[in-house]
Amino acid sequence: MVQVRFLGHAAFSLEAPGFRGLIDPFLTGNPVASASADSFRELDWIFLTHGHGDHVGDGVALAKRTGAKVVCNFDLAQLLEREGVSTQGMYFAGRTKMPFGWVKMVPAWHGSGFSRGNERVYGGVACGFLLEVEGARIYHAGDTGLTVEMQLLGEEKVDLALLPIGGYYVMDGEDAARAVRLIRPRMVVPMHYDTFPPIQADPEAFRALVGNDAEVRILKPGEALDLP
Repeated sequence: MVQVRFLGHAAFSLEAPGFRGLIDPFLTGNPVASASADSFRELDWIFLTHGHGDHVGDGVALAKRTGAKVVCNFDLAQLLEREGVSTQGMYFAGRTKMPFGWVKMVPAWHGSGFSRGNERVYGGVACGFLLEVEGARIYHAGDTGLTVEMQLLGEEKVDLALLPIGGYYVMDGEDAARAVRLIRPRMVVPMHYDTFPPIQADPEAFRALVGNDAEVRILKPGEALDLP
């Protein structure tokens, strides 16, 4: 069983026997965060979809404190290594075997640059992740617009899709519902909405648009679901 907990914005924790992970751990400075970075004392893995501050978040500090390995694109991994973080950099390829199962980096249409002092730094390409943990397949889309590559995920038998619905920087609810029809997940959780004014969205409207294409679980920050 895998427990998936929504932490607010695009941040999630994943827990399974022998596996403790975070995805896009933007906690400090996140107005809707349900947990503080200090509340995570033990971690094995941190997954970063891209270099923007509202996704890297507390990832560097958490990795240094817990010894967790950061999985991200290769260019971002090179930058984080200079800060003393253990990383596993990758790009779009096949499944990479991991102690917990496997991970596959998949495309996302978004930027990844970030500021370091007065300098703008290239953070590699943005991505999403398809993870298999304890036999459960979880797709975190990261920040992305609707993309035709999502139809390839329809062959992956995704158990849970974590999809942005906030619009402006990412898919809105209408495009996210179209993504559901491409991906064909068993279950979907909306994310990346209501954190800041530009990304206000109605998750119930998204649920209505999805209809019977998937089970929509609307999680408030701090709430969790279990994948058998």
